[in-house]
Amino acid sequence: MIDGLTTQAKYYKPLVYEFFRKEWRGSRPSYGDFVVEIVMEHVGDPPWMDLDNLAKALLDAIKGYLFHDDAQVARLLVERREGERERITIRAFPRRA
Repeated sequence: MIDGLTTQAKYYKPLVYEFFRKEWRGSRPSYGDFVVEIVMEHVGDPPWMDLDNLAKALLDAIKGYLFHDDAQVARLLVERREGERERITIRAFPRRA
């Protein structure tokens, strides 16, 4: 989960780096197809933000940690919804045959 909303990859990269440094020590990116689900929660009116730009920034941030290249994403779900606070939740997992 990431608190805050922006489409700037440079904002997410240090946050993602810290997460993987602390939580995924020694893990390596995998090959094969992946499913990525991104949920953006906002408070009040939806932010004026293109979801495709948000997805690209986040995929760029997790590339090299979970998978080698974002071309490995075979299924991508990006959703915007109202929530209790502004945050982004990302789920990524290998795609099953």
